[in-house]
Amino acid sequence: MNLSKTEEQLMQHLWKLEKAYMKDLLDAYPEPKPATTTIATLLKRMTDKGFVAYNTFGKSREYYALVKKEDYFSKHVNGLIKHFFNNSASQFASFFTTKTDLSKSELEELKTLIDKEIQKK
Repeated sequence: MNLSKTEEQLMQHLWKLEKAYMKDLLDAYPEPKPATTTIATLLKRMTDKGFVAYNTFGKSREYYALVKKEDYFSKHVNGLIKHFFNNSASQFASFFTTKTDLSKSELEELKTLIDKEIQKK
């Protein structure tokens, strides 16, 4: 199951904060801030989808993510590779390195990361 763009934006704040009350989440947004009811609706949908849970303290709820940011991102990247690059990581890497505006130093960093992964295998 996926998150909508607005749910992803809220999830980014929750991942950063780790645990947060409604006020904390609203404070994380830049102006103009969304309405409290909007955030409440998003949190309800995300809870129903299994991405978010909460602990109740009196009348307050402290929200936290059930899905790690890295796991969510990994699922999306793997889906991207599967659906747009014929399940070929090398086609994805070729596209990523030739069609994006990476500097020479960024490409060298990527090469170093790849070399390290090769050594681990």
